[in-house]
Amino acid sequence: MDYYKTLGVKRNASDKDLKSAYKKLSMQHHPDRTGGDDSKFKEINEAYSTLKDPQKRQQYDNPPQQQYSQGFGPNGFQGMNQGFEDLFSNFGFNVQGRQQQRNPDITIAARITLEEAYTGKTVIASYRLRTGKEEVVEVNIPAGATTGNTIRYQGFGEEGMAGPRGNLHVKIQVVPHKTFMQDGINLHCKTSTSIFDFIVSGHVILDTLDGSTVKVNIPAGTVPGTKFSIQGYGMPDVQSGHRGNLFVTINAKVPKGLSQDEVITLQKLRKRLDKKGVD
Repeated sequence: MDYYKTLGVKRNASDKDLKSAYKKLSMQHHPDRTGGDDSKFKEINEAYSTLKDPQKRQQYDNPPQQQYSQGFGPNGFQGMNQGFEDLFSNFGFNVQGRQQQRNPDITIAARITLEEAYTGKTVIASYRLRTGKEEVVEVNIPAGATTGNTIRYQGFGEEGMAGPRGNLHVKIQVVPHKTFMQDGINLHCKTSTSIFDFIVSGHVILDTLDGSTVKVNIPAGTVPGTKFSIQGYGMPDVQSGHRGNLFVTINAKVPKGLSQDEVITLQKLRKRLDKKGVD
């Protein structure tokens, strides 16, 4: 999100310009005027709260170099944009073998929703050094991030001792979703529909993370509890952008509170089906 574009001002806008734009837009997009949709209102407040603060605005205008990694996996280090020399310097040595004295690193957490992990998210994080100095950094969380992924900012860690500053590590934490479970780039969910949809065919409509819907057809004779795979409706891969699959387990809902006539009708139908032979 471009904060200047959100407020509709130029990058060299004065404090007066920022305040005027904020006042106009906040009134225009207040939830009381938009019927309860506060997404735009939140964006306006986020933009203004950053740009009105000189230190935060300077940090926003001059973002630090960002490096993204997935940590240590079964095949060793999987970091992105990390060179041979940088890897060894993390352990306190440079490539010539001279021991370096570097200030400690700092690790902070960024909690995001699964929807934000799906689309990517830019957040402003603030943290305090042991010297008492407050630091502010813009964290660009890529689409497809998952819990445990780490974004590293070189030179944004502790300072005060001789030697270079430490690094800042922003560890991603994706809040559990009420419907979907993330498994890498794949998503899993469960739903249910009438038992008759499994007998004579039917379908279910699922809401997706991007606000759209997807239709899942159930062929006649499908066994309840079947897991369907829907290609391209999973999470985006953080490197390639390729989307994984959505796996949907559909269970059967058995009708309750049937009348005596309805029960008798179903019993007769069952007897006819039994004579035909049911697999």
